[in-house]
Formats: sequence, C-alpha cells, structure tokens
Amino acid sequence: MKIGIIGSGTMGIGIAQVAATSGCAVFLYDANVAQTEKSLANLRKVLDRLVEKQKISAEKSEDIFNKIKPCTELQDFKDCDLVIEAIIENKEIKTKVFQNLEEIVSDECIISSNTSSISITSLSAELKNPKRFIGIHFFNPAPLMPLVEVIPGLLTEKNLAEEIVTLMESWGKIPVIAKDVPGFIVNRIARPFYGEALRMVEENIATPEQVDDAMRTLGNFKMGPFELMDLIGIDINFSVTKTVYADYFFDPKYKPSLLQQRMSEAKLHGRKTGKGFYDYSENAQKPVPEKDEELYHEIFMRILSMLINEAVEAKRLGIANDQAIELAMQKGVNYPKGLLAWGKEIGYSTISETLQKMYGQYQEERYRQSPLLRKMSNW
Repeated sequence: MKIGIIGSGTMGIGIAQVAATSGCAVFLYDANVAQTEKSLANLRKVLDRLVEKQKISAEKSEDIFNKIKPCTELQDFKDCDLVIEAIIENKEIKTKVFQNLEEIVSDECIISSNTSSISITSLSAELKNPKRFIGIHFFNPAPLMPLVEVIPGLLTEKNLAEEIVTLMESWGKIPVIAKDVPGFIVNRIARPFYGEALRMVEENIATPEQVDDAMRTLGNFKMGPFELMDLIGIDINFSVTKTVYADYFFDPKYKPSLLQQRMSEAKLHGRKTGKGFYDYSENAQKPVPEKDEELYHEIFMRILSMLINEAVEAKRLGIANDQAIELAMQKGVNYPKGLLAWGKEIGYSTISETLQKMYGQYQEERYRQSPLLRKMSNW
C-alpha cells in the first residue's frame, strides 16, 4: 500500500514511521525541505536506539528507513492509496492543500486529516469528492501512543470508517470511531482535566504542584494537569481549548483560562521553552507541594466529577459507544481507568452531588450536569 504524508513535523514523521514499520511505501512531503531532512535524521537516531535496545533488528531498521521516500512536490503522490495530512491547524491552509491534492491523486485515493480539532465535515465540504475524505487522528508520539480516532464527516462514504479501522488495526493501533464534533472524543472529554485545574490555581485554592500531586496520589494519574500541559505545550493546549470553546458556540463548560492565555503571551510554553508552570532549566528544583488531605480530596473530586460528567454526556449524545469512550481516554491520554467505569465505582450519585455543590457555589452553567448523569445517579 502506498501512503502519502503531508507535513514532516513531529506528527508527520511519527505517522510515517508507523506506516513504514507495517510495510507500507511512504511518500513524505513538506513545503519546507529542511524540515524533512531534519526529521529523517532524527528518525535515523530513533531507529538506531531501537536497534541498540534490541526492539528491532538492524535489517528492520534499514527497511523502515528505506520505505520512506522524501518528496519535494505533491505530484509525487499521484499513485498513493491513502494520503494523511499533518500540517498546521489552520482550516484555510489545509483546504487549499486538499484541493491541490484532488487534482493529482486518483479518484480511488482516500484523503484524510490528522487534525485534532477542526471539523472533518467543514474540511471535506470544499472538495470535489468529499465522500473519500475522513479524519484519522493520531496521538503524540504516534509510534508509541496506541489510540487513533477515526472520524467520518457528514459527507464521508458510509463504509470508509470501517475500512480505516481495519487498516489502523493492521498497523498495530487501537482505533475508535468518533462523531464529527469539536474535540472528537479525547480533546472534548479531557477539557476539564486542564480547565478545572487552572481555575483552582487562578482562584488561589491550590498551587499547580498541589493539584498535580493530588491527581497522581489520589487518582493514580501518571501526570498531573500542569505537568501534562507543560509537556504538550501550553500554547497548543490553549489553542485546542479556544477551538473547542468557539466551535461549541461559547459553551461555558469549555471556557478558556486567563492564566493560560497570559502564560502563552509570555511564551512560557512548558518544556520546549524551558519554563512553563515548572522550571526546566538545568539546576532548577521542582517545588515540593504542601500536602493537605482535605484540599487534595476536593481537588480530585472536582476534576474527576467534571471528567465523568463529560464522558456521560458524550455517551448520551452518541459521540462514540461506551467501549470507544473508555478506550479513548485510557489509550489516548493514559487515564488510569475508563471514566464511565470510574463513575460507577465511586457512585454516580456522588458525582452528581459534587457537581450540584459546585453549581450552587458558582451559579455557572459550567457545572451543569448531563441529563443522563442525573438519571444514572438514581439507578
């Protein structure tokens, strides 16, 4: 199978590695030729490390690398069976690329986007043949993260999602089908993990290190919200939040944080800039949180209740089935448990009471409960 990948940044080269490892011939294009050269040099180092760790043989490493052909023009995609776009999150730029691509590839070629937040339907609407367009959303780093969200738009051909699911399984991934809504499954449900954490710090209820410590110790999360924002990039996390907020017609549930905006403006983006909510300079010491059992319980219940409410609402709206919702959060963002199962374990009535208390305190629509959560709390 011949796979075209547009964009040779972190996501593009990661997807190329995944496809080549599964035996596909990969055509890698980026308007910036220097970026492609840099990414291929980095890939060579990654493959060498895998050989050193005896994860793959030297022959396999060579085979993977040789299966990726750098391209200097889109014309080289003319024989591709599937093209995956992984460039900047800008609808106008993506649309122009897809329109150019349609003039090059065959009518049978599937065109897809790795977008994390732009509507698949809106991207496909500008194409001559929108039926062959679909979202294939990998998570970073693509070679390591097992989840892939498969998102058919309103104009996508009926059976295409299942075809892509089968292909992703053959690539060793765990695919889930999601409805074309802002944020799809993971980026929609996960918003309170960051949003509620940011609000508590903005209101001086807790410090970033207390929030992170509470979520790790009480929830068994591998990383707390602030550590994770620093890893993802505060600017990227803020951008996704703004997109989801605007696309849901400014629903207060997804309202971005002023603190996050100020961090973005100051270019304190986290690990990639050396400083975010934590300092990553060479001799910097991570602050030790002041432990407080009562505060930690409040932090944990507040964030988890919001997350579970989002998962229940996604179930109610049919954004994905129960299994896909549970898998997506565990395999896409490494949550220790599926949120629906977690809600059942704690008791949906307890989750409902926590949200009711928050609503009473703030009088904000942000804390409204899913109608289904209210029902489930009475079961």
